Amino acid sequence: MNSSELSDKDKPKIVVIGGGTGLSVMLRGLKEKPLDITAIVTVADDGGSSGILRNELHIPPPGDIRNVLLALADVEPLLGKLFNYRFNNGSGLAPHSLGNLMLAAITDISGDFVSGVRELSRVLAVRGRVLPAAGQAIVLKGEMSDGTIVTGESMIPKAGKAIKRVFIEPADVEPLEEAVEAIQEADAILIGPGSLYTSIIPNLLVPKLADAIVSSNALKMFICNVMTQPGETDNYSVGDHLDAIYTHIGYHLFDYVIVNNGDIPEQVQSKYAEKGAKAVHLDLEEVQKRGYKVIADKLVLFRTYLRHDADKLSQHIFYQVQNWMTRKR
Repeated sequence: MNSSELSDKDKPKIVVIGGGTGLSVMLRGLKEKPLDITAIVTVADDGGSSGILRNELHIPPPGDIRNVLLALADVEPLLGKLFNYRFNNGSGLAPHSLGNLMLAAITDISGDFVSGVRELSRVLAVRGRVLPAAGQAIVLKGEMSDGTIVTGESMIPKAGKAIKRVFIEPADVEPLEEAVEAIQEADAILIGPGSLYTSIIPNLLVPKLADAIVSSNALKMFICNVMTQPGETDNYSVGDHLDAIYTHIGYHLFDYVIVNNGDIPEQVQSKYAEKGAKAVHLDLEEVQKRGYKVIADKLVLFRTYLRHDADKLSQHIFYQVQNWMTRKR
């Protein structure tokens, strides 16, 4: 039996944790592989449409969930465009996306956000499961290098100061039981790509989620961002990303680190430099010295923005998962 003919019960179980555009891009590649995917998505977003719906309807922010649902969906392209359609005009409609409004509506119909996500997953023929990290929104706060505290996921990168640490309120928020179980049963756990302090680390600050990851014997991989993020990871190397996670969690979580080492054209670098971003430097020896195995390849595509090459990235991930499963047997 080849890998494409695996039954659902024989497919490796992988858990992908994070939020933002990078996670969605990666999932578009992974869903084409014979994998049983569970995506655990941050609920710390408080900006734009998500922030408005969160505050007015008292639901977890739907934006990152929407992006992940669509990435894993098996629907006609037109439905995908509709789901992501954003209203630019209209009192009360701007700046909402139709998908965010649908998530808000189905939450009201089904009685709670988690049930709403489950129902919408069924409608969109999602390949896998999409779970919020918690059943309620969390407030993300950042302590900056000068000791000031900044409240709100959307405000932290705008503070114009180096981030010392981030923390969540309530600190003892309960994760979804399904999310903890998915981690406990996982053959592989992937963290990233995504905004380090505002999409990735908030999930790891949910106490029982972090404990489950640390205790898991699954293969653990970190997928590093290609570019630094202004106000968040200015001048960060790959090692700096890993150190930030270690500082917050207190453990070296990962077996493998997947990074881009492909050249980025000068004109593309210049475009990003105008916004204060640059390529994340691969400090290979430092990362290996910490005990991480590094998988480095040309992993970027450039259209309007730099994005991970979803096909190539998913091939690397699937290859490592297969090897891990073989060794376990």
